[in-house]
Amino acid sequence: MTRHFLRDDDLTPEEQAEVLDLAAAMKKDRLGYRPFEGPRSVAVLFDKPSARTRVSFHTGIGELGGLPLVVDNVSVLMGRGEPAADIARVLDRQVAAIVWRTTGQHLVEEMAAASSVPVVNALTDDFHPCQILADLQTVRERLGSAAGQTLTYVGDGANNMAHSYLLGGATAGMHVRIAAPAGYQPDAVILGQAAAIAARTGGSVVALTDPAAAVQGAHVVTTDTWVSMGQSGKDERVAALMPYQVNAELLEHAAPEAIVLHCLPAYRGLEITADVLDGPRSVVWDQAENRLHAQKALLHWLVTRG
Repeated sequence: MTRHFLRDDDLTPEEQAEVLDLAAAMKKDRLGYRPFEGPRSVAVLFDKPSARTRVSFHTGIGELGGLPLVVDNVSVLMGRGEPAADIARVLDRQVAAIVWRTTGQHLVEEMAAASSVPVVNALTDDFHPCQILADLQTVRERLGSAAGQTLTYVGDGANNMAHSYLLGGATAGMHVRIAAPAGYQPDAVILGQAAAIAARTGGSVVALTDPAAAVQGAHVVTTDTWVSMGQSGKDERVAALMPYQVNAELLEHAAPEAIVLHCLPAYRGLEITADVLDGPRSVVWDQAENRLHAQKALLHWLVTRG
């Protein structure tokens, strides 16, 4: 059966650990794994602008011996009435895997249902699972292990990063806290799904409104932009979320060894201050690099072991 990676809990805890172990090995030996030697092509589809996703997948596929086939504005095809399933049926006869950065989660699910090759969610409105793999790799590098660590996400708890932290962090056995104001809390269904995973892995999940309480003793503090691509109501969102800014005062509540993550792009002075983003606790540049290694490991795992 073809395996896909559409949301964070598509990997079991054991499989997630295997992918992260492989990512660490690939970081030490960047050209030692060549599942796409030939070269075989991997389709990388974009409906949204991208910097880190484009660079990391393009570079990674090449380092895996493959040829990245980059296609922009896939939604234009569907705008003419071509469904995602039909695009999948064309692509899967010519490529070894399909990576798609798009809007609705239902689109990648429709494509995966019709595809005979692995489909990878490179970001949807609901989840950003490849980013979480890179974040977990970074946590492992800095803190030795993800399991048992407390990760606090501060900001818009209803966005794709918060949802993926809940599912991916719970899968890794972390204690995940989401700090967000009323109206920006995570989806209750996803929170419940993450709680069920955490019950099996020894982790925990909770949604809070007090940022200082949520950060208390945390080993990892993370945030994301408050206004994502295509969102309206910037002034209203900034006013609601400003008390959730990651700054030096908030970090005083975290553990002494706490690290700071941000998936980028970051807006200094809004969701995070410049002194924190550029300070000694920040590991955002390692985190950005690890997109390359984690995604290479995921693709390798899906086509060879998944």
